Amino acid sequence: MAFWSALVLPPWWLSWLNTSAGSAVGAAIAGMRPVVVHPRIDFMMYASDPIINEAANWHYMSGGAASVPIVIWGIINRGGEQAAQHSQALQALYAHIPGLKVVMPATPYDAKGLMIAAIKDNNPVVYIDDRSLYRDEESVPKEIYSVPIGKGIIRKTGKDITIVGISYMAREALKAAEELKKDGIDAEVIDMRSVKPLDIPLILRSIKKTGRLLIAEAAWLTGSVSATIAAEVATSPVAWKVLKSPIARVTLPDTPAPMSRTLEGSFYIDAKDIVATAQKIIR
Repeated sequence: MAFWSALVLPPWWLSWLNTSAGSAVGAAIAGMRPVVVHPRIDFMMYASDPIINEAANWHYMSGGAASVPIVIWGIINRGGEQAAQHSQALQALYAHIPGLKVVMPATPYDAKGLMIAAIKDNNPVVYIDDRSLYRDEESVPKEIYSVPIGKGIIRKTGKDITIVGISYMAREALKAAEELKKDGIDAEVIDMRSVKPLDIPLILRSIKKTGRLLIAEAAWLTGSVSATIAAEVATSPVAWKVLKSPIARVTLPDTPAPMSRTLEGSFYIDAKDIVATAQKIIR
């Protein structure tokens, strides 16, 4: 249904996005478990009222008597000359809202497991995945399984620096770790998987070993999920005792995405940006 909303553009199509989300919220309150797909998260803004004002608040406003088991699936499409209105990573906006959980898988296994966990959850979950990962392949079990919401995972162990990756930056962090190994730097890589709630205890356990933290997120610098992670860690008594250097972040600049392929090369971040920042921290 939402697929066609991205292709057919009659005058009413934008208001239809709001209506379809509102109908799904109503269906969830009535006992169904709908999944609403937005092929471009940019246009999910038109559905913000039923998502933020209704779905996120219903459980609280009913005193816990009612819930809204809905999944709002927003797809990020960055690069490929998609420009400013088709390239935004808006996970921090939804993570800011009480009552919403936000997950961002980085592997095919987690893409299935987190979606199943989101559908089973009795409250609204915003499921965000990145089209940059759509060509990644791995064996995925046929049976039903869940990946726990709110639990990150260590993708690679290390002792010199902790690199936290969100969505496809977790994949890029693994590539960066291989490059850093050539310089004798042993990086530990954490895939957050969920950005609301955040698995801060996992990060704190990691920096007890490494003493350094780098957070990579392909979203704007200001007000990002990476900023929340940095603040949570920096205000922990654990960090005061173990950090050997300031927390670093690798993010997009605070500017809309360019359309030019040449400018995209400077705007978007990848493994080489993580490598350069990690080397700077350690040296």
